Amino acid sequence: MQMDTMEGKNGEYPTINCQGKLLDLSKPVVMGIINITEDSFFAGSRTQHIDLILQRAAQLLEEGAQILDIGAQSTRPGSVSVGPDTELERLLPAVRLLKEHFPQAILSIDTYYAKVAEQTVNAGAAIINDISAGDLDTDMIPTAGRLQVPYIAMHMQGTPADMQQQPHYENVVQDVLDYFIRKRAQCLEAGINDIIFDPGFGFGKTMAHNYTLLKRLQVFHMLECPLLIGVSRKSMIYRLLDSSPAEALNGTTILNTIALQQGAHILRVHDVKAAIEAIKITQYMNRL
Repeated sequence: MQMDTMEGKNGEYPTINCQGKLLDLSKPVVMGIINITEDSFFAGSRTQHIDLILQRAAQLLEEGAQILDIGAQSTRPGSVSVGPDTELERLLPAVRLLKEHFPQAILSIDTYYAKVAEQTVNAGAAIINDISAGDLDTDMIPTAGRLQVPYIAMHMQGTPADMQQQPHYENVVQDVLDYFIRKRAQCLEAGINDIIFDPGFGFGKTMAHNYTLLKRLQVFHMLECPLLIGVSRKSMIYRLLDSSPAEALNGTTILNTIALQQGAHILRVHDVKAAIEAIKITQYMNRL
């Protein structure tokens, strides 16, 4: 989708079908993060008690999040998989409760297990967010096609356990683009109608790789699919600034603004209010 100010070819705008609810991406939207794990890299996003999950969801929605992304295991560098059964034990009660209390909310499930994706979608989730783009579970893409929900395919070199040991690319932009071209064909063959691509900042990339991808983000519009950007409080910010995840909000807003200027459709963030403000300012600038 070739665009400068979110407008696609022939004046069309991307819309994704989330379990019968159409989400219009003509204006960028915010995905708020809910981590149901003690192992998330950013302490401020960790929540396990069901009352705290509801409080977190209410805050994110009040601040303007249009999607809630729920994950039950950490995928930070060096993390170890907890397995699908543990994920389901954590996720299913949360999904059911969130659908009961916030029936209009669009829920995304952050998992690379097809079993988890299927059961949580059946419980009310509307989007699958897969950091492995189907590489860690070959049943995932066919499952997403069968469920007929939007599928977020992220690029990752290696696995969370080893991805940051020695990331290497011949040309990071071309290599990630080629990967997405292959994945797009695979997703379309499986019957997935709404494909969203995430370049995977911090997932098997050096700092230079991350910033090169961000600088050339517009290249990925040739895929004609919405782009999700997830840079919130990541090491590409706090290591460059010699700070910490807790101090990385300002840097996050700067990088989100750069992404928005290049046509990002979805911002995945810990801090919704700041992301909404970045969108409002960028959109106003685009209209001038």
